Amino acid sequence: MPAARARRLTQAALFCAALFGSAAFAQAPRPSVDSRGNASVPAFAVPYSAYASPEAQRQFQQMLEQGRHAPGIGSIAASRAYYDRINTDRADRMRKIYPVSIHAETVGGVPTDVVLPAQGVAARQRHRVLINLHGGAFLWGAHSGGLVEAIPLASLGRIKVVSVDYRQGPEHVFPAASEDIEAVYRALLKQYPAKNIGIYGCSAGGVLTGEAVARIITRKLPVPGAIGTFCGSVSELAGDSTFMSPVLSGDPPPIRPLQLADLPYFKGARVNDPLVFPANSPALLAQFPPTLLITGTRDFTMSSVVHSQALLTSAGVDAELHVWDGMWHSFFSDPEMPESREAYAVMVGFFDRRLGH
Repeated sequence: MPAARARRLTQAALFCAALFGSAAFAQAPRPSVDSRGNASVPAFAVPYSAYASPEAQRQFQQMLEQGRHAPGIGSIAASRAYYDRINTDRADRMRKIYPVSIHAETVGGVPTDVVLPAQGVAARQRHRVLINLHGGAFLWGAHSGGLVEAIPLASLGRIKVVSVDYRQGPEHVFPAASEDIEAVYRALLKQYPAKNIGIYGCSAGGVLTGEAVARIITRKLPVPGAIGTFCGSVSELAGDSTFMSPVLSGDPPPIRPLQLADLPYFKGARVNDPLVFPANSPALLAQFPPTLLITGTRDFTMSSVVHSQALLTSAGVDAELHVWDGMWHSFFSDPEMPESREAYAVMVGFFDRRLGH
């Protein structure tokens, strides 16, 4: 090794030792990386993020406890009932902080929940509307899950939000949900110009947002003014976070990350279909509207969301990415944390800037 390089490495090691403590480096077992980049990491403790709020640290423990009691993905009825209880409680807590009125309405032949700010729609928002697509693995989340995503934005943004009860698996398969979103979108186009319509969703809803826009484009409809894909976006699940997120939640790393093809809704669908994953078509992505992407460093979808932002940017789309350190999948579903309030503000600000332009 050349002497100059050796001196630089020694100086770097001394700096790290001084900064973090030489004892920690001496005691920590070394990981190994093979020729393909696969890392083997010995057991070690990962402190919870120093950037996260105390409220987030407490909520993280509650999230882990909820996960321990969640039914398996194969228990559809039990899962729907379980998550409906959790989301109903969240929605009730949200309404105390963010007052809204809610009513059921059929839009384009599709059932929806319309959420309006209790203080009334703001003058600047009267010709704008948001479409919410709830999360829930394309299996659960109707109504209560949609309200959790719609209430803060309707109240803070002083805007009308239409949360869609789209068809889910296993009773229905792709592209049933995309068809429902198209029907709602066509109906709203009769009342609002496309540039004043926003579409957003979290988790499965984030994936569905991308699928819906791809369908809108292929149907030669005008694209919405802006969209939000949160904790799920336009590309398949892959990357570091699919392995690290379970570990940071106390679970072993998966042998193989969960894929959309594993979900009943996507039975028979082709993963290389751009209407399933728009990332499969750069030409299609190039026609996407401005896109807001949100995730957290403990979210198993973080890598795919970050990758989606890179693909959208490469395609010439104005893609805005926000990542919260220490936050987990759909972290903003619990309204009391400062991080949730920050995320709502980002969402509201994004649509306020983008719609109508």
